[in-house]
Amino acid sequence: MASSLLPLSKTPNLSFSRSISPSIPISAQQFRSSTTANNGPLRIEAKIREIFMPALSSTMTEGRIVSWVKSEGDRLSKGESVVVVESDKADMDVETFYDGILAAIVVPEGSVAPVGAPIGLLAESEDEVPLAKAQAASQSSSPSPPPPPPPSASPPPPAAVVVAPSDGPRKTIATPYAKKLAKQHKIDIASVTGTGPGGRITPSDVETAAGITKPSAPPPPPAAAAAVASPPPAAPAGAQVAGATVAPFTTMQAAVAKNMVESLSVPAFRVGYPIITDSLDALYEKVKSKGVTMTVLLAKAAGMALAQHPVVNASCKDGKSFTYNSSVNIAVAVAIDGGLITPVLQDADKLDLYLLSQRWKELVSKARTKQLQPNEYNSGTFTLSNLGMFGVDRFDAILPPGQGAIMAVGASKPTVVAGKDGFFSVKNKMQVNVTADHRIVYGADLAAFLQTFTKIIENPESLTM
Repeated sequence: MASSLLPLSKTPNLSFSRSISPSIPISAQQFRSSTTANNGPLRIEAKIREIFMPALSSTMTEGRIVSWVKSEGDRLSKGESVVVVESDKADMDVETFYDGILAAIVVPEGSVAPVGAPIGLLAESEDEVPLAKAQAASQSSSPSPPPPPPPSASPPPPAAVVVAPSDGPRKTIATPYAKKLAKQHKIDIASVTGTGPGGRITPSDVETAAGITKPSAPPPPPAAAAAVASPPPAAPAGAQVAGATVAPFTTMQAAVAKNMVESLSVPAFRVGYPIITDSLDALYEKVKSKGVTMTVLLAKAAGMALAQHPVVNASCKDGKSFTYNSSVNIAVAVAIDGGLITPVLQDADKLDLYLLSQRWKELVSKARTKQLQPNEYNSGTFTLSNLGMFGVDRFDAILPPGQGAIMAVGASKPTVVAGKDGFFSVKNKMQVNVTADHRIVYGADLAAFLQTFTKIIENPESLTM
């Protein structure tokens, strides 16, 4: 089978469709064929093509249909957005690589399908539409039982507490195509009420606000309700509190939970280190007016320290070898509405502090609207998690699969310390805890890294060079 990918530059739009190549045997019911005289070579023309669930990231195993941009019977042109898919990290427009008619929607809005499964069928002409609908009916009758088990199988093991502290300022979340429609019809996107998952604004919501909605749009929400109603049967495994509500994991939460469970198989150890932050605090007061955040200062310092201790920046993925990464890419944990994501500051050791700050602002903005590209969240070589802004004095972070270490940063607080001269004074001190993969990093390696990191924090002039 052949597949095609057609990314756009601004928004993460992808094109995924599938057809049969001339070298693969085909069914007479699905394809039209003709032969040349004397039984010459067989020329094959696909009648029906599948639009399938794409793999939008290396960790994605299934995706949720946020909204269908097109309806059944709509004629499509190459490059047009057909459907918006929610992966474990972002929402992306899926485009068609062929002209044709959207003959059948196999997976409705709000439903989940595994990567590679057909979610819609594209017919070349009106004549093939009935055949495509019959094919969709046969596919939905048999493959629909398998998809529900995976979502319900993955939620039980992990605890939902992992993503609980993710309440940030709620922003208007809309699909890329919905934003495009709002701009075309001059509709203020902030005034539109979203009916998609988590209050997301879909194209149909914008059409409703513009007064051009179709009567066929309202039916999809019941499908989402049906999907939500299916998990309860699996919940009676344990006693439930009266009046409790069962909420299935979102795609992002399921991905986070899966990663947390995988991390349990890694032999990790933890090392804590106290650091005086008076000099860093003074530097922050000077540069914060230029848009530099404390998180960026810490990421820059970690990047510079990692450049001197490459083993802490290494990674082990197969359990048999480890890789010295050529770049220092700092992934920073960010809490977003309904999940947790780690945008990556690439080459954090090399970039200028102010350029790094500008890049960080862009990443956070894209993360909160779920518009990060895969390489912007899955290319980290070291992770930084900062809860100091919430007043947390110390905590241990869970090691992300495939990385050598993660740093947990607590709040900087006034502390009485004894000087070398024996006199006591009050200085700001923060606690840093690092969790590391003991297959790669040993205690002495981590101690040396933390000493270097501490020197940079306590003498931060090099951060601005």
